[in-house]
Amino acid sequence: MVKIARDVYRGLSEEEVKKLPLEDFAKLVKARSRRAILRMLEGKNVQYRQLVDKVRKLAKKGKISKPIKTHVRQAVIIPEWLGITFHVYNGKEWKPVEITIEKLGHRLGEYSYSTRFERHSNPGIGATRGSKFISAK
Repeated sequence: MVKIARDVYRGLSEEEVKKLPLEDFAKLVKARSRRAILRMLEGKNVQYRQLVDKVRKLAKKGKISKPIKTHVRQAVIIPEWLGITFHVYNGKEWKPVEITIEKLGHRLGEYSYSTRFERHSNPGIGATRGSKFISAK
């Protein structure tokens, strides 16, 4: 039986991934995420770039103690953010997203659902013709 290491991303440990420059990390992710990261580096996605700069600025000052609030759901999760908590806006409320190694290369919005599953039960009394035979409790 093969053991799967949980703290490894594409064969690299968490410490090795954190040391990678963003250009090298972009080569490890899938094509859509790679394109988004490279466009951010070129300066085309301004909101994403501002979020990366904001996190770097806070990390430079010291330990990031409280969560970082953001509306940028399309931001690709990068290694610099490992261990940081973001509060991502889903259109109604701020959902906490703890960044772990399994989430690298995914989008922030994938972990802050904007719709919720609404489960409906049986039809109420009088809703259908057959419901008149159901006892009313």
